[in-house]
Amino acid sequence: MKKPLKVTILLTVVLVIVAIIAIIISNAKRENKENKITEYTPQAEISEENLRETLVTLYFENSETGMLMPEARLIDSKELLNNPYKVLVEMLISGPKNEKFKTVIPQGTKLNNAEIKKDIVYLDFSEEFTKGVNLGAEKESNIIYSIVNTLTELTEVTGVKISVNGNESAAFEDGGINFKEIFVRE
Repeated sequence: MKKPLKVTILLTVVLVIVAIIAIIISNAKRENKENKITEYTPQAEISEENLRETLVTLYFENSETGMLMPEARLIDSKELLNNPYKVLVEMLISGPKNEKFKTVIPQGTKLNNAEIKKDIVYLDFSEEFTKGVNLGAEKESNIIYSIVNTLTELTEVTGVKISVNGNESAAFEDGGINFKEIFVRE
């Protein structure tokens, strides 16, 4: 072989090797850029106030059907720290936000005490809870189960015991429902 041909072949081989090395280096740099972990920045920061909110479910009577229906509310979790049972029942007494619902707890009722023992919530109401309440079994049942369904949404609660001014054997005036038993979710 002639010398210029050998030099040409050698130069071609060197150029091919250099080109292959350049391609390998280029691909390695590109893979490093793609695999590099970048910090994620959310579009909107979650405020401390949002972190404190929790969803609770309260049960009110539907004005049209007379059936108990759930109403979800977003409230500050700090409100539930000391006595969540009292807070939830007082929210029931205050009434619904949805105008299609209505409260079933008799007007003027006050919650004297709310405490949990084991998995039963003991509620003591003022006399307005039963005084003058002669609504019939269905409406009186709605009063009881508005409370029971709301409180049993909490995982630690399986039942509710009701008293009126400390009297655990109280009843609605028509005698349809008395409070001797522990009420559980149906």
